[in-house]
Amino acid sequence: MSRLPISLVTASCSLLLFTFGSIGSAYADSMSALIAQKSVQSNYSSPSYSVVPSAKVSTRSTIQRAGTYRSNTATQPIISTRYSTANVINTPSYGTQQPAYRYPSVQNQAPVVLPAFLSGNYDNVDNEYLPLLSSAETQSSLAAREVVSMARKMALNERTIIKGGCWDYLNAVFNRAGVSRDTIHKGTYSQGPYAHSDEIEVGDWLYYINHGYNRVEHSGLFVGWVDEASKQALILSYAGENRREPARYRVYDLSNVYQIMRPSV
Repeated sequence: MSRLPISLVTASCSLLLFTFGSIGSAYADSMSALIAQKSVQSNYSSPSYSVVPSAKVSTRSTIQRAGTYRSNTATQPIISTRYSTANVINTPSYGTQQPAYRYPSVQNQAPVVLPAFLSGNYDNVDNEYLPLLSSAETQSSLAAREVVSMARKMALNERTIIKGGCWDYLNAVFNRAGVSRDTIHKGTYSQGPYAHSDEIEVGDWLYYINHGYNRVEHSGLFVGWVDEASKQALILSYAGENRREPARYRVYDLSNVYQIMRPSV
């Protein structure tokens, strides 16, 4: 075998080393490119085995809920609270709006004026019977009111003295009141028949037996019942007989009323 020249061997070795170097450089470049590509892909995709997933913040749900709340508020009917009293106005409850309170209206009523004679002091009537006298003047017929009112003025205010007895006094009362009289019940002192209590009304001119004074016959003006069950009634009575005393209101027993004359217009 012939020997190759040393220069040729040196050149061949150099070429071989250059070739392997180029191949190694190319392989290294390709590996670097592959590693860089994998690195880029890892930035865009998270592995499925990630321990802590990345938080996703979205404003879509918040905006959707706010829109849903507004739509529900607009579409749902407003239920107003109704109060049982008439002083509260029912108004729709928007937000914090409260129902307005209406103060009760005050009706103008005429003041009650009590008769002046109720505050007086008299020696011919007990004060406890003044309300009964006042009631007789307001809760009876027109003719009866005229008679009862005139008799009260003559007895308490004017203290009128009439010549004669009980008949003369009541005759003057009826004449001054401008009323006539009708006989409703008629009997006799000794025989009757005697009237029942439900036949007697305010303003009646009664004839009865005076059980408190020797059972004499007497006449008086009926004002009202003090105790109807026991026939006790308030009567305006005039004694007369030259006593110079005004008429007086007293309680009499009306168990035996034998004549009733009623005032009429």
